[in-house]
Amino acid sequence: MINDWLQRTLATCVLAVGVLSAPTAQSETLTDAFILAYKNSHLLDQQRALLRAADEDVVQASAALLPVINFVANAGFRSPAISGGVRVDNWTNTMAVSADLTLYDNGVTRFATDAAKETVLGLRGALLQVEQNILYGTVQAYMEMIRAAQFVSLSQSNVRVITTELRAARDRFEVGEVTRTDVSIAEARLAAARGNLAAAQGDIEIARENYKAVVGQYPGNLRWPTNPPLGVRTEDAAKARAVRNHPSIEEAQRNVNAAEANILRAKAATGVKVTTNATVTLDDSFESSFSGGFRATVPIYQGGTLRSLMRQAMARRDATRSGLLQSVVGVKQEVGIAWATLAVSAAQTEASRRQVRASQVAYNGVREEAKFGSRTTLDVLNAEQELLDARSNLISAEVRQYVAIYALFSSMGLLTSDHLNLGIVTYDPIEYYKYATKAGPIRALSRRGTALDRVLRSIGGN
Repeated sequence: MINDWLQRTLATCVLAVGVLSAPTAQSETLTDAFILAYKNSHLLDQQRALLRAADEDVVQASAALLPVINFVANAGFRSPAISGGVRVDNWTNTMAVSADLTLYDNGVTRFATDAAKETVLGLRGALLQVEQNILYGTVQAYMEMIRAAQFVSLSQSNVRVITTELRAARDRFEVGEVTRTDVSIAEARLAAARGNLAAAQGDIEIARENYKAVVGQYPGNLRWPTNPPLGVRTEDAAKARAVRNHPSIEEAQRNVNAAEANILRAKAATGVKVTTNATVTLDDSFESSFSGGFRATVPIYQGGTLRSLMRQAMARRDATRSGLLQSVVGVKQEVGIAWATLAVSAAQTEASRRQVRASQVAYNGVREEAKFGSRTTLDVLNAEQELLDARSNLISAEVRQYVAIYALFSSMGLLTSDHLNLGIVTYDPIEYYKYATKAGPIRALSRRGTALDRVLRSIGGN
């Protein structure tokens, strides 16, 4: 019953006081604000750069099983010698190319690469969470701008109404129908209304600056947005969906997988490692030589370092598991709070609408009664103030309700550019990963590496 009522209330949410511009070609919608915020966010750029850095960790980890080739040039000097009574300085010059290759490392490289990949996938979840925060901040800034604009309009209307009441009170004072006290009361109310108007005008300037900081530009003619469908009918369904979709849970799961891989990596480090090397040398007489061989190493004692690394990896695995469980608890709590907040704000909106209707009837009645002398100027001003308060409460309730809808989306992990269908080209973290891992450690010397550099420049890298 409660959920059905909540759905009906959301479906019938209508702006009570129309102070925004009518929809025109120049109007700015919430979707427009989402798109601008997505394109202009420096926080998203920062998180994307961190993700690209993590992609390179995969390349570096997998490179441990690839050959390492170096060019080495040496110039040496030995103590002078006497040959045939002549002092001879002995300079030696050599050039060499050496190659080293790890043939077998008991799985250390494979597990290190697996851990790096899981870290990348976890950071993709973190990127989605940053995206959610940006889009939720956009909703807040957008609706706060609407609230501030409507408060200015209400304050301006209030000044006009009280000015009319003051003029009427002065006219009635001139003919002896009211006392000087009634006039003074109206003058005091007018001064207070002008002060409230000044405060509202200041608030809208603050809202404009906040909007620019989030969206990237000052707002245009904002339109009141329509209510999006929730997609779920019960709180339990919302929690279940959040557990499946929330990026923070995805990040925590990937951190557990990375920690498990690091445990296997620490265990593998206690096994045998086989390497080979080869060197071709050319001396200053242009005579060449070749050397090479194989080497197998098994750690016997390293002061307890390997055991410590294994215990450390296990402790970190336990910490990430606890973090995963806590992430699930936190996400469910966030959904519960968002659901309750939405229900409360919907109820407040409905109550505020009724308050506006009743206050309007009361105000109209008091004004009519004042014309016949059965009500004082103070009665009229009090009724007008109650109507103003009711309208202000309705605006605030509707704004809170709309923000609460997107807070619920965010708590379920659905406040993303893909889910909102913004219709723009979004950042694809897989593209850079593919180029980076294919280019490998010799990227700077290959066509593929050059292509990777172009991709990096196109997405804002240096």
